[in-house]
Amino acid sequence: MVVLVPIDDSDPAWTALELAVEAFPGTLLVVHVVDPLRALATHGSRGLDGAMDAAQHDAERILAAATAHADSRGVATETEVAFGDPARTILEYAALDEVDHVVIGSHGRTGVGRILLGSVAETVLRRSPVPVTVAR
Repeated sequence: MVVLVPIDDSDPAWTALELAVEAFPGTLLVVHVVDPLRALATHGSRGLDGAMDAAQHDAERILAAATAHADSRGVATETEVAFGDPARTILEYAALDEVDHVVIGSHGRTGVGRILLGSVAETVLRRSPVPVTVAR
């Protein structure tokens, strides 16, 4: 069984990783999606190339920490850095033949916050071709 765990260094994402480690046997495919627009907003003073390099570095740090955590619990991981719209990219990974399940964190936004900001977890939950578990 391969379980996809998108991770963005938020508390809900780490909760999702922990849930996946505890509840699902098999291999975890841990993916960090770099949103180019967010990378520019966060690291824009470095220019486009500098922003993407900084985002790549952040992604590698997050994935290394996720791997270390899973390894300490005896769970195998594969990691990948992807670039694009987070919800769309996660759904592309969920559609891979080897992925059997998605465990994703949610910030639990409701009302106007969800309407204005959207919800990656909600989009994945509604459109995923495989079962999804949402951790808060």
